[in-house]
Amino acid sequence: MTLTHQPPHQPHHPVRRPPVLQPTEQATAAAQLLGLLARDLAPDRLTTDPAATAPYATDRSGARPDGQPMAVVHAAHADDVRTTLRHADALRVPVVPRGAGTGLSGGATAPEGSLVLDLARMNRIVEIAPGDQLAVVEPGVITADLDRAAAAHGLRYAPDPAGAALSTIGGNIATNAGGLRCAKYGVTRDSVLGLDAVLADGTLLRTGRRTVKGVTGYDLTALLTGSEGTLGVITAATVRLRPLPVATSTLAAYFTTFAAAADAATALTAARIEPAMAELLDGPVLAAIDEATGSGLRGRGGALLLVQCDGAGAAAEAARVAALLHGRATSVELTDDEGEAEALLAARRLALPSLERLGRPLIEDIAVPRSRLAEAVREIETISARHGVPVYTLAHAADGNLHPILVLDPALAELPDAAWATASDIFATALRLGGTLTGEHGVGTLKRRWLADELGPDSVALHHRLKAAFDPHGILNPGKAI
Repeated sequence: MTLTHQPPHQPHHPVRRPPVLQPTEQATAAAQLLGLLARDLAPDRLTTDPAATAPYATDRSGARPDGQPMAVVHAAHADDVRTTLRHADALRVPVVPRGAGTGLSGGATAPEGSLVLDLARMNRIVEIAPGDQLAVVEPGVITADLDRAAAAHGLRYAPDPAGAALSTIGGNIATNAGGLRCAKYGVTRDSVLGLDAVLADGTLLRTGRRTVKGVTGYDLTALLTGSEGTLGVITAATVRLRPLPVATSTLAAYFTTFAAAADAATALTAARIEPAMAELLDGPVLAAIDEATGSGLRGRGGALLLVQCDGAGAAAEAARVAALLHGRATSVELTDDEGEAEALLAARRLALPSLERLGRPLIEDIAVPRSRLAEAVREIETISARHGVPVYTLAHAADGNLHPILVLDPALAELPDAAWATASDIFATALRLGGTLTGEHGVGTLKRRWLADELGPDSVALHHRLKAAFDPHGILNPGKAI
């Protein structure tokens, strides 16, 4: 499916692009680059067979660019990354960094004439330092694998994306991913202490430190985190680990309507309760999970709110949550058993795979101030009805991050105008409520047309000047993020 169709009702904001080589120049540069890479990389590092490179054209967003990449470099060491970028920059060939390809905004899509830099083989956990509560990892490490390795030392890697079993640390850093535990532990940026990154010309940059505190110089670590591969390619990360909680308590509360569940989630914040997670699923999402797994969630209510408290006071805090939800929810279940808790949380992790069985999801990722979560939910329901487009919504309720999902017919060549109108109205609602276009998935290609609506022209111009400072020739993931 192509996502390049411009909705007629949406104003277009000009986007600065790097100079484009003429077709003959592109062909010459591509041939020269492939020759240099074949010379300077190990034989198993370069793939040029079109059948093998085709899967690298898209990511989990389903967005498909024009054509497909000319080649894929399978980097195994930082030197492979440096060599690749040095040659690509000299020849002005665009490079698309890639992890597991689980991104949901088109940030890893690779169009005709581009070179994919695949980091999946750089998957070593270099060090776990329990005394300093940190780890040093390569970008291809699977998020859940790091969490398991840390658990052997009584620690955890706190960021917990729903796709933790598939996504990589490098990809999480590139998009500043959030996750189920972000209500209490923050997003990926809050756990990144330092980075090794290769700039467009092959220069190795080391940012940050191994200490928890440090304010020397500008915070380049935070700048690179969330930059979607447009400023540098991450080759190693020093990340913060946290102690495993001594106890957890998990609640599952069912509500008659999604709006009632959102009101309850807002009430938790107003009551100064800070759970580790608070995940919200609407009735259509529950029905999709039922269809995929044979569960009976939808029959229990029109929405499900999952809340988990952790730490020494988990039981007492969960009791406060239960007391607040009684009278609001139709039922509340509470468990301190880890196995039962995982079974409850499995429903949340299965939400996206279940929706993918129904069609091609277009996954939005707005965030609003937590006090306005219920208002956003009601607006989304109104927008869905107005355009006649079904919207499936789930949310990281404790931090105001909503995922309104449109499930579309994968056979359609273009997104219908009604789908674009629905998405545009949802974004406008987020901004009107004081929120943002994306809480954790990134801008990628799918949201660039709305970028200036949030940032404003002066900020967009500064973004482009920063991009030029890191990547003067504009080869790193062009057409993404800004």
